[in-house]
Amino acid sequence: MIRFSMICMGMSNNSLVYRFNWVYISIYSFYEHIMRNYTHLKLNNTLLDKINSHEFTSWFNKKIKGYHDYQILAYKAICEKKDILINAPTGSGKTIAAMMAPIINFKEDVKTGPFTTLYISPLKSLIYDISRSLNECITGSNLKIKIETRTGDTTNYKKQKLLKVPPNFLITTPESFALMMSYKNANIYFSNIKYIIIDELHSIIHTKRGDLLTLNLERLSSFSPFAVKIALSATIKDSNSALNYFSNSSKRECIDPKITKKISIKILKSNNSVPWSGHMPSYAIRDIYSYIKSYKSTIIFVNTRAQSEYVFQSLWKINKDRLNIAIHHGSLDSKLRLNIEKKMFDGLLNCIVATSSLELGIDWANIGLVMQIGAPKGVSRIIQRVGRSNHNIDKVSEAVLVPTNKFEYLECLAAKDALKKSIFEDKDEKNGSLDVLAQHINGVACSNSFKAFELYQNVRNAWPYRKLTRKNFDRVLNFVHNGGYVLKNYNLFSRLNRNKNYYSISSAKFITKYRMNLGTIVESELIPVYLKNKKLGLIEDYFINQLQKKDTFLFAGQVLSLDKFSDKGVVVKKSENKSPKIPSYVGGNLPLSTYLADSVIELIDNFTKYNLPKQISDWIVIQKKYSSLPPKNGLLIETFCRNESYYIVCYTFLGRNANQTLGMLIMKRLEEHNCQPLAFTASDYTIAVWSLKEFKNIEQLFNNKLLDKEFNAWLNNTSIIKKHFKKIAVISGLIDKKLPGKTKNFKQTNFSSDIIYDVLEKYDKNHILIEITKDEALRELVGLKVLKKFVNKIKSKIIHNKLNAISPFAIPIVMEFYSEKISKEKIISYKEADIENTLVREAYKID
Repeated sequence: MIRFSMICMGMSNNSLVYRFNWVYISIYSFYEHIMRNYTHLKLNNTLLDKINSHEFTSWFNKKIKGYHDYQILAYKAICEKKDILINAPTGSGKTIAAMMAPIINFKEDVKTGPFTTLYISPLKSLIYDISRSLNECITGSNLKIKIETRTGDTTNYKKQKLLKVPPNFLITTPESFALMMSYKNANIYFSNIKYIIIDELHSIIHTKRGDLLTLNLERLSSFSPFAVKIALSATIKDSNSALNYFSNSSKRECIDPKITKKISIKILKSNNSVPWSGHMPSYAIRDIYSYIKSYKSTIIFVNTRAQSEYVFQSLWKINKDRLNIAIHHGSLDSKLRLNIEKKMFDGLLNCIVATSSLELGIDWANIGLVMQIGAPKGVSRIIQRVGRSNHNIDKVSEAVLVPTNKFEYLECLAAKDALKKSIFEDKDEKNGSLDVLAQHINGVACSNSFKAFELYQNVRNAWPYRKLTRKNFDRVLNFVHNGGYVLKNYNLFSRLNRNKNYYSISSAKFITKYRMNLGTIVESELIPVYLKNKKLGLIEDYFINQLQKKDTFLFAGQVLSLDKFSDKGVVVKKSENKSPKIPSYVGGNLPLSTYLADSVIELIDNFTKYNLPKQISDWIVIQKKYSSLPPKNGLLIETFCRNESYYIVCYTFLGRNANQTLGMLIMKRLEEHNCQPLAFTASDYTIAVWSLKEFKNIEQLFNNKLLDKEFNAWLNNTSIIKKHFKKIAVISGLIDKKLPGKTKNFKQTNFSSDIIYDVLEKYDKNHILIEITKDEALRELVGLKVLKKFVNKIKSKIIHNKLNAISPFAIPIVMEFYSEKISKEKIISYKEADIENTLVREAYKID
């Protein structure tokens, strides 16, 4: 038998949290117990009869052998019209728990209208997978329920058909849902909705996609006030906060079955040494291939597109066994992507190399192994990815982490420990983005005319916008109405008409533009690089936008100097310097979580407690012998002279974005002190700066002026804010990326946004979009809040070690620079090995 003790914990708004303590299990495993009598759950007889007599239950008992307690309690709560959050591990049956009520209650629900259930999911691949699973349930139960999907891949013919003949259940994305809410009859179309299911809540909470979703959910509540909201997640840490995010109902519960998903996770052991630096698993390709051969099906997750291409091509080069290996990412043609997913589901592929496009909720029971290339950068991310293996609660998920450098080995070990302890990271709360609000107001106007006060009240009901002032709402509304103080002189920006208290769309062309450009995901662009009139290639916008005029960097095998941004791209000049000031970067832009960063430092400080490989433990031992280990609540700075250059190495563990900004500021400070800085490089863990003259007052390197005078001077000389304005302008609807029959190229969108930005900066400095852009750029792109907290934290806690030679911990960051330079210059590989050997001999004091 299976026994549970149940604890009911009080929450705000009369909500309850149900938690189940697993006491004793015998004879049957999790899904092998057929539950016929649920009296211990205190259900009334009518509800019990309804469950046990339904065709779906009959099919489910044969297929899965019985419901789990928490699934029954979820059904009970939904029938009581409570909004619920189901927070349970991958493979534990969350989808069934959410869909029991829509399926079992369908015959009653459909009497008032055919369209009863809206299922919102963040990924296209997940939507098709859910559709397949639900159709299997419906067919197996002999029920007549029509299920349809709607994504960006859906044909126009099918989209129009869905509008004319609604399905019973619709599975869609937040963006497609927002688009459907912009149609004239949206209030009628969605009026009979009984259930709204939000899948993978953790992936959109406190994001711009989440902002857009909550705004449309609140508007939907005005059409269908009795619809029950059901959110699903596997990695929510703060359930109460998550409940607040999608529900403002006084009747709600968090259902959190204390079920533990068994995970077997390893860090790859290779006969080859883990590299000092870099982001490609070149040392481990044959080991990875051996794992693929040992399992029926494997998913290899990577952090960047560059890694996916490298791993995919490298595996095919050694694929003597003719294994079926595919690649999957969001930019693939939809037909190709769906074909790959079907082949994997049918067991026809040995391996898929994938980015984040497959990390959420995919229910492929035949996946035997997940491999993660590079450190995961966050515990929640690796939990999601590992959960794709043996996606069933009573099976063990198997995973292998493949670090691409020595610091990543430590990060992988920290992530492994966190998984064992079931530790999730907090997600920082944010206020609702005003550019998203502008997009929403535009969408509302496309559907129907509205009164400002009524819309404001509705927006304020959405959790991210609960603190929105009427003043800021009116500023955003005024922008959507006519563009604002300066732009209102141009009809191009007058999207709304005003008639007394009512606002309505001013022209049908704005409806078309809105629907073509809807969404909050503005992809980072690859910007063309031109030397005179010759196009050298494409470079990431997040890298180039941080540079100032005359900054030198490596590209296409040359050291180049930034000259200017033009309407066609980046214009550069050849530099006389042999070494670049700032190397370009291919390691990805995923932020390192604070928890993992702190865990790596703690792991280093307690390294003797871990069974580390000899190469890693020796590295730490010698670091401790000749320098120090990074402190948990301070900062280790090392200085040394090498090849007539003076090096400053700071072990910040702040993540790459913040370190990149900090490196720029330190360079600025060294310039002011006439130290003639040459270059810097940054990783998630470390910054290295070197100069021709020594900066002697190291303790003053991180005083408050660094984030005041130097910061503002640097920021004003970069294009960060100006280029970020383009993303804000696209989301808010000021600039269109797509037009009927064509898509704007870089030249067109960049030219438009730069001109508008310059006009607003000159004539309307307080424009709402300028304010949004600056606030967001400081918070997200340069990590000002993180840097301020860091500088305050390390006051009077700096350990400065003046060394005679490079330290073992400094080798990776210095190698990062040399590896980049060598690979770009296409110098033969033994030179890189020669540099590595030289650095190791210096650090390890080998004569």
